[in-house]
Amino acid sequence: MRYTYLVINVLTVFFPFVLSFDKKVHFYKSWKYIWPGMATTGLFFLFWDVLFTMKGVWSFNPQYITGVTMWGLPFEEVLFFLTVPFACIFIYACLNYYIKWQIDMRLTGIISSLVIMLSVLGLIFYYNKIYTAVTFGLLLILLLMLQYVIKTEWLSRFYMAYVVALVPFYLVNGILTAIPVVIYNNSQNMGKRVGTIPVEDHFYLMALLLMNIGFFEYFKTRKKTDDRSA
Repeated sequence: MRYTYLVINVLTVFFPFVLSFDKKVHFYKSWKYIWPGMATTGLFFLFWDVLFTMKGVWSFNPQYITGVTMWGLPFEEVLFFLTVPFACIFIYACLNYYIKWQIDMRLTGIISSLVIMLSVLGLIFYYNKIYTAVTFGLLLILLLMLQYVIKTEWLSRFYMAYVVALVPFYLVNGILTAIPVVIYNNSQNMGKRVGTIPVEDHFYLMALLLMNIGFFEYFKTRKKTDDRSA
């Protein structure tokens, strides 16, 4: 069905959008902190996406897209960088409200160090695979900055949200790669999959969410600082 990818996008964002008006979380009040970061991150990843599509890192099955394009990408692929981050930031916000427990900062540091080491190994052994090298390279830079330079305090909350976000990730990405709507060129990745999902997709998601949640926290904190200064 040519509307498959579009329907997946709509379903991804439908429940987070509706539940944004929950009387406890009031996620809709945080929307103003989401858009600037989502726009910045979206443009960055769209640039990456356009280049990867041109290089044949992945392609899109014409049977499952509407045929409407933007910058050489299916319109649905552009929507993906809005619907998925919105849904995942919603998960992050809900966990922050309903679950007060968080991972110990020492354990957070260990997790970050392990992912950094994994990223370094990915770069060493798969430097000639475009998707693998760029994904691990970006993730390495982001985690080094957030964990050891900025020393952000929300990383422990992020890791919890990331684990929860893997549930809808496996559902959505599983469908996209099983049909397949998105077709990966295995010569540009490790060639290893979890079910039908390339291993790199897990770390691509992590990098995407780190940037989006990082901007979300930045704009939210800046607003509070401005309010106190007023």
